[in-house]
This record gives sequence, C-alpha cells and structure tokens, in this order.
Amino acid sequence: MTHACFTPAERERLDRASVLLIGCGGLGSAVAYALAAAGIGRIGLCDMDRVDLSNLQRQVLHHTADVGRPKVESAREKILGLRPGIQVDLHPVALTSENALDLFRQYDLIVDGSDNFATRYLVNDACVLTGRPQVHGSIFRFDGQVTTFVPGEGPCYRCVYPTPPPPGAVPSCAEAGVIGVLPGFIGSLMAMEALKLITGRGSPLIGRLLIYSALDMDVSEVQIRRNPECPVCGEHPTIHELMDYEQFCGGVGR
Repeated sequence: MTHACFTPAERERLDRASVLLIGCGGLGSAVAYALAAAGIGRIGLCDMDRVDLSNLQRQVLHHTADVGRPKVESAREKILGLRPGIQVDLHPVALTSENALDLFRQYDLIVDGSDNFATRYLVNDACVLTGRPQVHGSIFRFDGQVTTFVPGEGPCYRCVYPTPPPPGAVPSCAEAGVIGVLPGFIGSLMAMEALKLITGRGSPLIGRLLIYSALDMDVSEVQIRRNPECPVCGEHPTIHELMDYEQFCGGVGR
C-alpha cells in the first residue's frame, strides 16, 4: 500500500509506530481498520469479550461467522486480511490496575474506545503515569465525542470529568443503544487524531473537545483546559498509582 499524502519521513514514522487499542467493539473496529490501512507498523488489541450477534450492526470488523469467537482474534484476522505485513498483538484480557502500566509502556500511543467509565478513568490515569498520549472517543445513541490528551501539553480526562456520574444516571449501551453508523464516523476521527500525533502533521484536538450530533449533522467544538488542581496531572498530584476504578465509579456501566 502507498500513502501519497504522507512524506517518506512520515511514512517511516507510521511504520515504526505502535498503537494500543482499548476495545475491539464499534469504535475499535473503525480505528483498527483505518490505522492498519494507513501504514501503522504495530497494533495491539486489548479486549476480553467475544463477538455477539447483537454487536454486528456497529462492529464492522466482525462477521456472522465470528459469533462466539474472541473479538481480538476476529479483529486480527480482518486486519491481516487487509494488510498481511502488519504486526498485531493480542491482549485478550480485561484492562486492570494490575496490568495497565506494564501494557501501556509497550506502546507509543493509546486509543481508548472503551464503553464504561471505570475503564476510561483507568486508561487516563495509566496514560498520565506512563507519559503516553491518548486519543479518546465516546458514543451514545446519536451523539459522539473525540479529544486527544497528551500529558504535559493539555488537560487529561479527569480535568474534564473530575468525578463519574452517580450509578444509574447514564443508561448502558444495551439499554439506550447506539446507531450503527456512528462508531464508524467517530472511530475515523479518532484514527485521524492518532495519525496526526504520529506524523506531526496538523493540529490534534489537544485542549479541544469535538462534539458530533448525527441527527442534526452538527459538529461543534468546546475548549477544555487543564485543571491545576487535578489529582493526577495537576500542579500537586495526589494520585501516584492506580486504584480500584470499579469502586471509584460505583459500578457505573457507561
């Protein structure tokens, strides 16, 4: 595959880059396929779930024949079918406070496509503690958000969302649903953010939260700032190690 829009030096950076995807669901499917096609040399897939028939309307890496298979295996098969030379690492485990730091240190960039608050706070804190940049995306029904967090260059997830919502305040994906085309759109934006960070081209969404409404076809942007009192990335941080994030989030699903 050739990438005429990138310079030889940028193509080399892409080939040398390693990206860890948290989640191989709707967002992860779109991000993985786009990054593989763009020339990323190494992609890690972290997901402990198996393919379910109800997932297929939004998780385009997986097909009917994959139902029951681990998502990471199904995803790797499709990625290698697109680009046989790419290195795809499988991490068929739940991301936890015990394994996150060691796992993140193996990659240059983390892309978070998780669907629950506990994992989002865990990813954020692990990225700050390991100094890894993070592309963050989330979807809910007909709406999506994308931003990029780079330690030392802007806010982190906790700066924007200091505390999780109370249990029951936000319906789960299974309860509220998500339109199938939305993960593809938001995931493509997340992949573009990753490519900008790796190549140094363009202006990443650092300090900017992009908000997309599919029903209104409206894209808006909100400025977000680093909180000097943030417990993980602030001037005097109090979080120096990972915690029990399920307890911190009170079991909130989304």
